[in-house]
Amino acid sequence: MVARLVIAAPSSGAGKTTVATGLMAAFAGRGLAVSPHKVGPDYIDPGYHALATGRPGRNLDAFMCGTGLVAPLLAHGAAGADLAVVEGVMGLFDGASGQGELASTAQVAKLLRAPVVLVVDASSQSRSVAALVHGFASWDPEVRIGGVILNKVATDRHEQLLREALGGSGVPVLGVLRRAPAAATPSRHLGLVPVAERQAAAVEAVAAQAEQVRAGCDLDALLALARSAPPLSAPAWSPEAEAPADPPRERPVVAVAGGAAFTFSYAEHPELLAAAGAEVVPFDPLRDEELPEGTRGLVIGGGFPEVYGAELSANERLRKAVAELARSGAPVAAECAGLLYLARSLDGRPMCGVLDADARMTERLTLGYRDAVALGDSPLAAAGTRMRGHEFHRTVLEPGAGPSPAWGLRQPEPRVEGFTRGGVHASYLHTHWAAVPGTARRFVEHCAP
Repeated sequence: MVARLVIAAPSSGAGKTTVATGLMAAFAGRGLAVSPHKVGPDYIDPGYHALATGRPGRNLDAFMCGTGLVAPLLAHGAAGADLAVVEGVMGLFDGASGQGELASTAQVAKLLRAPVVLVVDASSQSRSVAALVHGFASWDPEVRIGGVILNKVATDRHEQLLREALGGSGVPVLGVLRRAPAAATPSRHLGLVPVAERQAAAVEAVAAQAEQVRAGCDLDALLALARSAPPLSAPAWSPEAEAPADPPRERPVVAVAGGAAFTFSYAEHPELLAAAGAEVVPFDPLRDEELPEGTRGLVIGGGFPEVYGAELSANERLRKAVAELARSGAPVAAECAGLLYLARSLDGRPMCGVLDADARMTERLTLGYRDAVALGDSPLAAAGTRMRGHEFHRTVLEPGAGPSPAWGLRQPEPRVEGFTRGGVHASYLHTHWAAVPGTARRFVEHCAP
């Protein structure tokens, strides 16, 4: 039995992250163990969730992982927790482009059999809020709207009008929040500024969100709603499925890039690597001048190398160490920011030079889910392996693919993308290794001397 709530909204910008993070922190402040989750591929919100709860922020993505893994991944993350809070993505019924409800918050809520709390931006309406809530509550009978939280309410009179309008809707008002500047979190070109870049300010913002929620929401009613969810029938997902039949006598060191420049990673990836027999050692390319001692494999996820281009370039010793490791044939898996770091240059600054390509920032946003097939063998995937992923960047790499591309993609038009050479697999595509069993085990096996 996992008590659980999904925090959704009619559209982006209504305040889901503020409410979800505030609820997580408020319940944690009551002494509850809260498991934080985020619908979709977003990496930044889970960082704030982790700060609020003290547990890893985890993603539930029905496109990348498939519908069958959504409930098992929640059960894995919520092991030992009193409550799971799931923050939705975009509007409640918005999913993968052109694919109906796939990957929408509504679909995830149905897969989890979880009640939904609708966060409504009430700043420019009064009686109309009842029509909006009625429409969302009746659109899909399988989605249970268990309550509404009214956000950005201006005055006591405004609150009274909203409550009167919703009085006969059958959807209880479980919270009313005023504007709170201290609870705001700054944004830039790819969303919120990650926690790792503003640790002290992020702590203050999460505390303010918790206080805002405590003051304006009925926490007892919300907890009762979460506990009304029926038992989950799915068994918990386990990374131990990656365990090798013949464990290595010596666990190979797999270095995983972190720090402020590389904040995009899924919590399950280091768990999978460890289960596959690796010793996972994090390092910070902004601070560390050498790779961890004994490194036999390297994973560089996404993040914001363009923000820290000067610092990454200045760390010449580490750049040379990365290039030397790649030349040795050791497995190197790089996604998005990692791809840029392996390039010859980024906005004119020298990078690792592993790839014969140059990267630069642009104004154009590349965003969307992708169906991909591995075009050749690499430490990450065998030729022909099909994976689903997500692109999210404002950079361009020239050329965009090497002589041996990493992936063949179908959306938004057929193309090849990325680089494979020796042990290197580098691509813009973010992938979730839990979706394809054996991915982490294959990578670790390539780390053998």
